[in-house]
Amino acid sequence: MSDQTDRAGKGFRKLLVWQRAHQLVLQVYKFTEKFPKHEMFGLTSQLRRAIVSVSANVAEGYAAGGKRTVQTLP
Repeated sequence: MSDQTDRAGKGFRKLLVWQRAHQLVLQVYKFTEKFPKHEMFGLTSQLRRAIVSVSANVAEGYAAGGKRTVQTLP
């Protein structure tokens, strides 16, 4: 399999950082199931969206081939 084909597919799943981020997603979803129902559209939703974005950003960066630079806060 060529590197280009791998990046177009789901090759990011072999990255340790993505695997750990995915495990954290599963843990946060399980943890937030115990939150009060009135928090479903507030804190629960915000935590879940935030943690999913971590693994999504890793996958996006992998697909981009590392051409993007890391930005830091001043």
